[in-house]
Amino acid sequence: MQPRYDLSEAEVLKGATSHGDASETMAAKKGSSKIEALTALPGVGAATAKKLVEAKIDSVSKIAGAGSKKLQDAGLSAAVAKKVSAAAKAASKAKTATKATASKAKSATKATATKAKSASKKVAAKANKSTKAAASKASSATKKVASKAKSTAKAAAVKGRDAVKKTVPAKKSKDGRKGSTLSVPRSVRDMPWFKKK
Repeated sequence: MQPRYDLSEAEVLKGATSHGDASETMAAKKGSSKIEALTALPGVGAATAKKLVEAKIDSVSKIAGAGSKKLQDAGLSAAVAKKVSAAAKAASKAKTATKATASKAKSATKATATKAKSASKKVAAKANKSTKAAASKASSATKKVASKAKSTAKAAAVKGRDAVKKTVPAKKSKDGRKGSTLSVPRSVRDMPWFKKK
């Protein structure tokens, strides 16, 4: 089953023209925003702004760039054209000065951020270097303590051995050598199995 459309010819035509109205209202809104921007200038009312927009002088910078002659050609009187031109130039200069100030502030902020980043890197590098130096110092101190402990232990061992030697008198064997239980032959001939009979 198909839906039924019961529209009269007038309603169809009305719907068709509504699309054109929408595009016209968009253009009107665009033109009205330009008119509003121009009416912010001293000496420019709605009628003057409308004349300027129709002459395609639709921005403050265009008015500042256009001379009095072009403004008069757009339909402004000589006195109004001169006043509007001066106001547009002043507004344009103020806008340029504001942009320059903003640009300087932005570059100053970037420079400050760069300096801060550089300083932070230097501090980090210095901290890293001092940490490494402290670690190296600690390692060196540990090595010195270990070496000292080792040499102290050696000295104690030598001292203990010398003390033991001093307390136990060395006995001499029959053959003139030191040591009581150990009898090491000087040559093979001194060995008991080598003796000739």
